[in-house]
Amino acid sequence: MFGTAAFAEFTLVHENQLAKVPKELPFPQASVLGCGCVTGAGAAINTAAIRPGDTVAVIGVGGVGLNVISGARLAGATRIIAIDTQPAKEELARRFGATDFVLAGDGDHVETVRAMTNGGVLHAFEVVGAKSTIEQSVKMLRKGGTTYVIGMPKPDNPISVDALEDVLLNQATIKGVYMGSSNIKHDIPMYANLYLQGRFNLDDLISKQIDIDEINEVYQELKNGGIARSVITRF
Repeated sequence: MFGTAAFAEFTLVHENQLAKVPKELPFPQASVLGCGCVTGAGAAINTAAIRPGDTVAVIGVGGVGLNVISGARLAGATRIIAIDTQPAKEELARRFGATDFVLAGDGDHVETVRAMTNGGVLHAFEVVGAKSTIEQSVKMLRKGGTTYVIGMPKPDNPISVDALEDVLLNQATIKGVYMGSSNIKHDIPMYANLYLQGRFNLDDLISKQIDIDEINEVYQELKNGGIARSVITRF
């Protein structure tokens, strides 16, 4: 679809598709930069332009959501609330910079977030792609806040918002995010260097290094929410 040659050992690409990274960067860490990293961290840094002191909620703590958290921490957000249905994701989210964790499905997590932040967050990132979570992210906003839709919804999946209360009176914005508004020639080397400086977490994104023959098993683990990312290092 995008000419990425997924799961191929070699591929021929145009030079415009390439971004140079330092030779010191390990292969597994380099491999996660081009999609989940630039999408998640880019959403926080480029699209949302988070500033020091901002409040953030991230719905969905998978590989992309973890990078939203990393980007928000790097940009200086002081309250970063991670929200997920998997209790085990709390430890992982905190390693990336989450200050709080809310277990989705355990009570009304929209009201929990609003109570924790005295009225709502300035930035809500939806990284699931579901109608319900997009609508919930709008409800979490304080006045003047913005919801960023990063998760990929199914086609023909409209959302419902209260145009008067949630949007007009709350002066809220709903914004779509594609690849973190990134300039890959600039952003990928930037994240690579930040990792080498110890300022950007890539190590904890890599749950496993696998053989190509294990691809079906790790896809099932990914579906079940048990891992962040797996990297094929053996063909």
